[in-house]
Amino acid sequence: MPSLPLVIRQEQPEDAAAIDRLHARAFGPGRFARTAFRLREGVAHRSELSFVALVGTFLTGSVRVDPARAGGAPVLALGPLTVDPSFGGRGIGTALMEASLDAARAQGHGLVLLVGDAPYYGRFGFAPVPPGRLVLPGPVDPSRFLWLELREGAAEGIAGSVTPDR
Repeated sequence: MPSLPLVIRQEQPEDAAAIDRLHARAFGPGRFARTAFRLREGVAHRSELSFVALVGTFLTGSVRVDPARAGGAPVLALGPLTVDPSFGGRGIGTALMEASLDAARAQGHGLVLLVGDAPYYGRFGFAPVPPGRLVLPGPVDPSRFLWLELREGAAEGIAGSVTPDR
C-alpha cells in the first residue's frame, strides 16, 4: 500500500476540534497548569502563523503561535508544537516549525519565545533567554526558556515581564 503524502497547511477554524484532541492525547490534562499555557489563556492564536500537518485526512501535527508582549514590546509565543505520538520521528515537527518560522519572518516579526527542549529547538536557531532578562508568568526551568531573533537585533533592549497580548 502506498504511503500518503504529508501536507502542511495553515490552520483553519474547522481544525480546532482535531487539534484539541491531539493536545489532549499528547499532553493530558496537566497541560492547563503549565506556565506556557498562561501565555495562551484567553488569547486568540495567530492563524496565519499556525500550521497543521495532515496525512490523508488525519491531522498528525500542529503548531500554534500566539501574540505576547515582553517588557511591553510585541513578540510571538510559539507553542505548543504537537505531533501525534504514532507519527513521531518522521520530520513532521520540523516541517511545522519551518512553515511557522518562515511565515513569521515573511510577515516581518522580530522575536519568538517558547518553553521547550533546547537540543530540539536549537537546530532552528533558538537559544536560552539570558538569565533574568525576561520573566514568565509562572515557574519554568531557565534552560527551557528559549528565544529566536527572526530579525537581527530584535531582542535588543527587550527585558521585563512576558504577558499575553490580549
